[in-house]
Amino acid sequence: MIRRCCLLILIAAASCGSPSARTHPGDIVQAEAVPGAPPNASATRIVYVSTAPDGAQIQVSALVVVPGSAPAAGERPVLAWLHPTTGVDHACAPTAGPGPFAQIQGLAAFLAAGYTVVATDYPGLGASGMHPYLVGASEARAAIDSVRAVRHLPGADAGARFAVWGHSQGGHAALFTAALAPSYAPELQLVGAAAAAPVTDAAALIEQPGRDPLWAALLSYTVWSWSHLYGLDPNAIIPPGAEATIARTARDCLESAAELRQLLADSAPLTGQTVTPDQSWRAMLASNDPPAGGSQVPVFLAQGDQDPVIIPSLTRAFARRLCGAGVPVRYLAMPGVDHYTAAVRSASAAAAWIADRFAGAAPPDDCAAAFAE
Repeated sequence: MIRRCCLLILIAAASCGSPSARTHPGDIVQAEAVPGAPPNASATRIVYVSTAPDGAQIQVSALVVVPGSAPAAGERPVLAWLHPTTGVDHACAPTAGPGPFAQIQGLAAFLAAGYTVVATDYPGLGASGMHPYLVGASEARAAIDSVRAVRHLPGADAGARFAVWGHSQGGHAALFTAALAPSYAPELQLVGAAAAAPVTDAAALIEQPGRDPLWAALLSYTVWSWSHLYGLDPNAIIPPGAEATIARTARDCLESAAELRQLLADSAPLTGQTVTPDQSWRAMLASNDPPAGGSQVPVFLAQGDQDPVIIPSLTRAFARRLCGAGVPVRYLAMPGVDHYTAAVRSASAAAAWIADRFAGAAPPDDCAAAFAE
């Protein structure tokens, strides 16, 4: 109830003035202080302008956390955190949920390093409109425009250099940001993209047998979102009679333990079901796979070898494609690590790698050693 009440207040404030022809991506529509920030830091919830998949202007919410100390060199580097799957319903926005700071993996290290940290909710979570789940360009624009937005926020002292760091859906968003940032926001400088257990091959992910209960939930979110966004027929991908399960699951969020239990119960009828996308679904799945080498931005990939959701071979295959495109790749293989702890277990390594990118150090490259054919 608290989550939904806070969300309604945020949506009401954001809808007081919809984006007009005079606004631009990254413009701030609303800002309000958020209590409970980490020690020696302040936090603000913002609503900013971004771009929808159809090119229309939309509003997106985000959490901004700023260190209390003065910036060392006039402007702070910006770290954009890209969250994992939380759901597709408006109420599933991390900024409207309990403990938003604890969800930003590596936050303490980033604040200690003097970065301005911004964590977007993505479109449709926390502001009006629907959530384009696993739609790469939408996620990337929201991430990039959140960086533009913090540059307008008084006291954030945000500069033009930024890095992105995300887990699962957020890893998917980070990889798309690496590809789109140079052309979408040439005034910014993306120094590196870090991803833990990212979605890199949506068709392979969806068509694999549902070995983990969460698989059915992720399938439900994808089918619900894309059938509404693209007008695709859900019966052309899911088993007969599964539409009710999809609709029920789409109302569930994935942040607290209680929400997870409800989500798994609602999506359970789909677990282990055979999924066979038709040609239209398959084409859309392929179009939302991160491009390998859309830019030469260095990439950090972390993958646990006990991940039942993102099969490790998929992440390694994507790393090979990046290597083939000449992208420097740091690949962190994590023995014994599953999907759910991948960001926690790799956050320190990701933070160190990001610090080196801001410092201008040559990016490490595991391509020759780990991915030689």
